[in-house]
Amino acid sequence: MKRADDFQKRREHLIDLTDEQLKERFWQLASQMVEPLIDLATKNTTPSIERSVLLRMGFSSLEAKGLVEGVMDRGLMGKGAGHVVYILAKERNISIRDAGLALLEDNLWNEVLAIFEGGNKV
Repeated sequence: MKRADDFQKRREHLIDLTDEQLKERFWQLASQMVEPLIDLATKNTTPSIERSVLLRMGFSSLEAKGLVEGVMDRGLMGKGAGHVVYILAKERNISIRDAGLALLEDNLWNEVLAIFEGGNKV
């Protein structure tokens, strides 16, 4: 089976565009394709992604696992485990590491819940 060559027909709407206009059209279409992926990534996360974020923040894999479990147990997974640790550190004016370690020792969770339930943190 041979495919019909319809290239000339399919490009008719582009034939009068300049190189700059074609480039602009390309980036517009590329943006439209990527938008759903960006939306999905910003609204969803997984434990493995959150552990990865915490690893990059300087926590060990065991620490990251414990922090993610703590975040999940308290219904804060939608906020992001790294974000929870970061906001706590910022609110308390302590290092990110100290904030994470405090949470691992079961301290400051009530404060975290109060911060995020107050609705003032995304």
